[in-house]
Order: sequence, then structure tokens, then C-alpha cells
Amino acid sequence: MPVINQRGAGAHLAVERWQLTDTLPRMSEEANKSGPEPLDLAGRHIVLGLSGGIACYKSAELCRGLIKAGATVQVVMTESALQFITSATMQALSGRPVFTNQWDDREPNGMAHINLSRDADAILIAPCSADFIARLTQGRADELLSLMCLARPIDRVPLLIAPAMNREMYAHPATQRNLVQLVADGGVVLGVGTGFQACGETGDGRMLEPAELLEDIIAFFTPKVLAGQRVLVTAGPTYEAIDPVRGITNLSSGKMGFAIARAAREAGADVTLIAGPVSLPTPRGVNRIDVKSASNMLSAVMGRAQLATVFIATAAVADWRPATSSSQKIKKDGSGQSPQLQFIENADILATVAQSVAAQTGQLYCVGFAAESHDLLENAQAKRLRKQVPLLVGNIGPDTFGQDHNALLLIDAQGCLELTRDSKLVLARRLIQEIAHRVTATALPHLRASP
Repeated sequence: MPVINQRGAGAHLAVERWQLTDTLPRMSEEANKSGPEPLDLAGRHIVLGLSGGIACYKSAELCRGLIKAGATVQVVMTESALQFITSATMQALSGRPVFTNQWDDREPNGMAHINLSRDADAILIAPCSADFIARLTQGRADELLSLMCLARPIDRVPLLIAPAMNREMYAHPATQRNLVQLVADGGVVLGVGTGFQACGETGDGRMLEPAELLEDIIAFFTPKVLAGQRVLVTAGPTYEAIDPVRGITNLSSGKMGFAIARAAREAGADVTLIAGPVSLPTPRGVNRIDVKSASNMLSAVMGRAQLATVFIATAAVADWRPATSSSQKIKKDGSGQSPQLQFIENADILATVAQSVAAQTGQLYCVGFAAESHDLLENAQAKRLRKQVPLLVGNIGPDTFGQDHNALLLIDAQGCLELTRDSKLVLARRLIQEIAHRVTATALPHLRASP
């Protein structure tokens, strides 16, 4: 469903461009330790509305998550919501008095429905019951929360809805009709989860988990510098089988690639993530394709690269694979002799895509990654020229595999740019801004915005 009122504009990072003689230092053990989480919602004021439903218990964790992300939260509850969670709980978590009644005399002018919405960056109703959705579409104003939604400045205070109800209620034509009307009236529906419900049934209608909602809210406020772009990302290691129980792989965790996929989606792109064998959760709104070997990844990439406008090859793809893979476990025979393995070189996925017609004609912008153990600048610069890609991102592999933090060196035809050590998600967002800036600077209309 559509999203309205996207705020802010993409700003190109003002970071120092380095000479090609500079190089990144090795990271110390101390530097590998995790730092504070980024305050993704710093300066944002969210009015969190609770309507009646068992999912109110999730609202407590959501409130806490919003505050940890840097937002201030004002809670407004309906009378029905108070049957599921107390105002004292929400007051303790938000650090603010909770409003429940339009006749609340704490407001000097007696207009809580006006005052509460004027300073809000967004009103988020979570949970939003079927009844409350109907109230919103009908323009009802007989209690504080619906009255406040009706009175909000619709052009600058977006209304975000997290539905929560039984699967039959959610599927009912009346509810679906109301959701369509709510979007037509300028609301943003964040979707629902699927799974076991409090009534004992299983299906659509669960309120999204607090972490999912938080990710959606952060994405909502992110400038859409990649709107209209179709981004293809590879992530993680590949696994090359020796026999049914052994194989060759590497230490890549996939965290950087997954962070990039999330950041690209936050920036408004349609994102497809091709992931090697990792156990990371899929970022919200990202289409994920799981693969195992380098040949699997090559097939998946080539089948989708022709539809992409940006390709970011983050995966640590195995350079070689066993020439043959045994159908049975290779056992020791007591002779003390090691098995003799022959290797053949895997196809170079990045180079193959970079040599495609789409990339050569500028319809596909390719970004490569280089995980090096030493001489990062020299090796990454050589790899960019060898792969024939406009942008190559280098990092020290042993210092980043499995870690939550990283440091990047961006190399293009103009020189190199250091992104100093930070969390992988922060770096991913900065990289996406850099990519968006370069895509725009190419002056190719088809890359600036795809229909």
C-alpha cells in the first residue's frame, strides 16, 4: 500500500576524499567491540495510539523501542485499550502522562485532541483494531484518539496504522474495503503478520512484531534517494561441497550485505537479496532468494540482473570448487593417505555482470566488494580495474567477518573515500547515499528513476 508524506531530502555526505597513497589501518581488538546503537529516530516525536486488542502487550515493547531509537513518545489510549494494558505501564515506559479522555483537564485550553497532534512527526496506531479502522474511515470523533486523528494536520502529520485482529475479521470485505479507503484518505497501512492468534486460529491479522514495526517506521522517515531503482544485492558466503557432509566455505557472516539490502529498501528501492548459507533474518520489504554454491548464486544473479538498475556484489564467493563432489562421505581408510582433491575455478559473478550489455551501456550500475587481508588500497584498486566496475568497496576481511562493525574504502575513477569505523548498518546507509549520488551524477535518465 502507498506511503505518503516522505520527509527530508537526500544529502550527499560531506566526507573527506583521500589520495590514493593513503590506506586503512588495521582494526584493533578494542575497535571490534560494539558501540552504541544509532539513534535512527533522534528528534522525532511520535504519538502512539492504542486501540483495544490483545496485541496491546506488544505496544509496551514498541514504545520502548521507539525511545531507544531516539524518539519521544506520547501515548494516547482508548477505553478498550485500558482493558488490556494499564496507562501506568505505558506512562512508565514513555516517561510521559498518558491521555485517555477528550475531557482531560490537564490541557489548559481543554483541547487535547488539538494540542497532542500539532507537534507530532507521526501518529502511529498500534494496535489498530477492526473497529478503530472503521471509525477512522467514517470520520468518527466520539473519543480522544479518533478525534485527534481527525483533527491532525493531514498535510504534515502522517497517520500510520498497524492492524491487529482475528484472521476472519481481517479478511472480511468490510475491513478490506475500509483499509482501501483509509489509504485513499492519506493513511499508511504497515501490513499484518501471519501466524498463531490469541483465539487459537492461525492466519493473517496479527499485529507485526515491535522490531518489524520499528524497522518500518525508520524506513518511513528515511529520504527516498533510491526511489524507482531496482537493487540486486548478493550477501554471505558460498559453500562448495566435497562430499555430503564436508565442504569449502569462508567466514563471511552476510551482515554487511543484509545491512545494505535494508538500507536500500529504506531509501525507497525495490530490493532483491540473493543470500548464501546464513541464518540472518530477512530485512523488512526485501525479496530474499537463498542459494548455496557459487554456481547457484551465478544462476540466481544472471536471472535477475537484467531487471536491476543497481547491482551490489557483497557476497564472499568461493574462488574455487572441487572438480568432483563425492556422493558419499569420504572416509579414512587407515593408510594415512589424504584424499586427493582437484579444484576448478568458479565463474566470476561480478565480472560477468559488469561485462553484460546492461552494465556496459550504463543501464546497470555495478558495485563490487573486496575483502582483503593486506594492502587494501592497492588490491582494491587493482580489483576495480580488473572487474571493470565504476565503484569498488574495500574492507579488511579478517577484521569484519562476523563482526557488527566495519570500516570501508570506496574506490572509483576519481580516487578513494574512507568511511571510518561504525556499525555495518550505519555504513550501509552511508554507502547507499554515495551510490545514489553517483547514480544521479551519471546523468542517465533511466537510472535516475525507473517507472
